[in-house]
Amino acid sequence: MNALNKLFNNSESFQEENLKKYIQAGKIAAKVREEIKRAVKEGMPLIEVCETVEGRIRDLGGKPAFPCNVSVNEVAAHYTSPPNDGRRIPEKAIVKIDIGVHVDGYIADTATTVCFSPEYEGMVYAAEKALEAAINIVRPGISISKVSSEIQVAIERYGFKPISNLTGHQIGRYIIHAGKSIPNISHFSLEKIASGCVYAIEPFVTLNDAIGIVKDSPERYIFRLVKYKFAQKQTEIRNLLNFINENFKTLPFAERWLIRGLRREEAYKRAFSELISQKYIMSYPVFIEASLKPVAQAEHTIFVGDKDIIVIT
Repeated sequence: MNALNKLFNNSESFQEENLKKYIQAGKIAAKVREEIKRAVKEGMPLIEVCETVEGRIRDLGGKPAFPCNVSVNEVAAHYTSPPNDGRRIPEKAIVKIDIGVHVDGYIADTATTVCFSPEYEGMVYAAEKALEAAINIVRPGISISKVSSEIQVAIERYGFKPISNLTGHQIGRYIIHAGKSIPNISHFSLEKIASGCVYAIEPFVTLNDAIGIVKDSPERYIFRLVKYKFAQKQTEIRNLLNFINENFKTLPFAERWLIRGLRREEAYKRAFSELISQKYIMSYPVFIEASLKPVAQAEHTIFVGDKDIIVIT
């Protein structure tokens, strides 16, 4: 609490109540991350991982800021279980679990990698050390390119490769990717880390002989409302749109959440398909490493004060 008080004193422009909500979201996210890290096993259904994480977030007083991502092996990000998902964690897998929590729209984003193969343990370690190195140099006014270079150098020091087209990101209220990005590779940029802002730093690491970029899979299981104002006469469509807006606002959601909330699957399916076709809802493609090599990830959310930072997750 002393560190938190210090940040309040140094960051007069940032409302104390808002920061408290970020801190609360971060504590929930960190607790759930550590719990699921111990609970995940080979053969476990992916949908069980997702629903365990999301349920614990709600139990602890938060709400999911996005569907739990469970990304296995070459899948880098954006996989969450669709309804009735039959997939399980295979033997000797490397599993990324990405967790988002919000309290009144104030978001904490964190991720861990669970490794069931000794072959990939070094890659997990490299992701964690790159995250640590980046956090150690972050301060108000530092260039984002400096932080990115630190991430790349740390990853390459251990003989691995960063994913070049995945980035960390600034976080806003009800907005996961807000404004500035923090790439995991060296680049030229005049952008700087600003005080009073919240950022997620998330190195993604793959093998040195991989291509080191992700490509879009045809699979899409995470969605987001992108427009709301409309003249829609069909009751089913109007009800679904209202349900999404009331429950998720601008945050991503899973189809599983709609079925659970609406309880009328057939009516929902027609309305959902119509909203996608009319572009009221966008979908996120599952990201796969382009050469199908395994990927590791580590992530924390930080608040940047005028003089100090706090890792809220």
